[in-house]
Amino acid sequence: MIPDKAPGEDVLHASGDLKKEAHIPSFEKYKELYIRSVESPEEFWGDVAKDFFWKTKYTGKFLDYNFDVTKGEIFVKCMEGATTNICYNVLDRNIYERKLGDKVAFYWLGNEPGDEKTVTYRELLQQVCKFANVLKSQGVKKGDRVSIYMPMVVELVVAMLACARIGAVHSIVLFYCVFLSLSFPDGFYRGDKLINLKLIADEALQKCRDKSFTVEKCIMLKHLTKEDEAWSGSLSPPAKRSCPDLQQEKQKERVRKVRPPPQVPWNPEIDLCWHSLIGGASEECEPVWCDSEDPLFILYTSGSTGKPKGVLHTVSGYMLYTAATFKMVFDYHSDDVYWCTADIGWITGHSYITYGPLANGATSVLFEGLPTYPDVSRMWEIVDKYHISKFYTAPTAIRLLMKYGSEPVQKYKRSSLKILGTVGEPINPEAWQWYYSVVGEKRCPVVDTFWQTETGGHVMTPLPAATPMKPGSATFPFFGVVPAILNESGEELEGPSEGYLVFKQPWPGVMRTVYGNHERFETTYFKKFPGYYVTGDGCRRDKDGYYWITGRIDDMLNVSGHLLSTAEVESALVEHEAVAEAAVVGRPHPVKGESLYCFVTLNDGINYNQKLEGELKKQGKIMRRVLRKIACNERDLGDVSTLADSSVIEQLFENRCCTAV
Repeated sequence: MIPDKAPGEDVLHASGDLKKEAHIPSFEKYKELYIRSVESPEEFWGDVAKDFFWKTKYTGKFLDYNFDVTKGEIFVKCMEGATTNICYNVLDRNIYERKLGDKVAFYWLGNEPGDEKTVTYRELLQQVCKFANVLKSQGVKKGDRVSIYMPMVVELVVAMLACARIGAVHSIVLFYCVFLSLSFPDGFYRGDKLINLKLIADEALQKCRDKSFTVEKCIMLKHLTKEDEAWSGSLSPPAKRSCPDLQQEKQKERVRKVRPPPQVPWNPEIDLCWHSLIGGASEECEPVWCDSEDPLFILYTSGSTGKPKGVLHTVSGYMLYTAATFKMVFDYHSDDVYWCTADIGWITGHSYITYGPLANGATSVLFEGLPTYPDVSRMWEIVDKYHISKFYTAPTAIRLLMKYGSEPVQKYKRSSLKILGTVGEPINPEAWQWYYSVVGEKRCPVVDTFWQTETGGHVMTPLPAATPMKPGSATFPFFGVVPAILNESGEELEGPSEGYLVFKQPWPGVMRTVYGNHERFETTYFKKFPGYYVTGDGCRRDKDGYYWITGRIDDMLNVSGHLLSTAEVESALVEHEAVAEAAVVGRPHPVKGESLYCFVTLNDGINYNQKLEGELKKQGKIMRRVLRKIACNERDLGDVSTLADSSVIEQLFENRCCTAV
């Protein structure tokens, strides 16, 4: 499955300096460890587990599972019998055993330049303990579900870890359950746009009441409202934030005048103030020791049908996997400053902003703003300011910034950068090359990570010093992951081939079930090909054994008998110099069966005309479920809560055309 030797031609290599200090310095070392991880998982993951504190040791198999629905219920268990606490391991252990109490855990940056603060590991633990005590005072106990609805503020991390400390299950989405404790801020600005979270939350809670679900408590963080503009009650002052000079302070004052704080409705029957509650809470809170397979969090995804499903992850396996993938994929070292630009509401933020980095004692940047606000150089200004060495973002962001050319990037040095990463969708080779050449100046390896909410962490990825890179390829499996490519009949394909991407055995961080619906879990991931975990993605393996993700199987189109991958069509479209971004969906066609319907975003200064349309016709993970319905002019879109800006939907309807390629 893994080639004996990495190819020597048509690949890019990391520098010798990076290899000297790398955790995995060569392809030979990667292969040696990979074989060990697959053949002796207890030994491999047992070494990883030695870095963590266990109240009791595991007593059964290290990794027990059934992937075959014909042999009984699907299950995965890791370190059964062991007890631990993930919050203790990412905070207390770092402070008291590794002496990292004064190390910066997060540099927080707000939407506006100059709105910033620094939080050490010790300060983070103090705030986590205080909010854990607040939750306990409100009756939250082990096993209860707590929904968190917050922008990218430090308090979001505090709320997550406070839940983990007392054994409560956090869900960073709104969802309905018998007990719901909701934590959210008044609102936030995203660029110039005000997002009034309190009003949105109140609307959601009314829907809960309409459906006869009990809503017990709502805790609101004062993020935008000031003391004299807030409701009555004892409020502690906001955290001090640095403001380097008078000019910045004047700029912030101008922003306050043009951006008034939101009007905050208040329901005294269920609403509570974060600041009032936390002000009198103790900074001491003993962790609740949890079984390895106790739930840690539920994260809802919309699913291909638009009906949300709650992906459930458990304590020990997820902790081991996120810690190991973060350390090895980003080749993390103690002097690194790391920045993942994702939102914590996605699995990327769970695994690679909160749990993975903190488990390694890392210093991270937590950013509330947009990459293009107040200008398109914002990200690179931050890279220079904090000397970011490991940078992780989405292909969508890369293509967005490509629209503006290389000049906004080259205004800043970026000399601190060592490794670049991508996440969220397959990256097209053109965006990969721009990222590698312009942002990284051809000296920073690009780790193109493939994984899912369900996998918990990276499953297919280069290792920066060990894996020769092919632009656009996810390359090889991470340790413990055994991929296969199947045809429609469920037969494993060898050598160069294309088909369904599946996995033959579990790794510690894989999901355990769909919350409240184990039957859906089995049907979605295991019934199509018994004995395999089915990713739902297509994959191609080339002659060198490299894996290329071709996109969702649902997005394969049959046009006049020809099977087309939407991801490959999109990649072809963005090769055109006029195109910054493209998304392709299928639409019924009376003759061809299906036709391609292409959504295209042009680079700055380019006008759409018939000549360009003709060129694009020859040339040729946005929410395709929604785009398909827009293409067919269907207004019933299902769940669109995970869209960053739902206002774009109406724009797409207004500008849709009636012809198709």
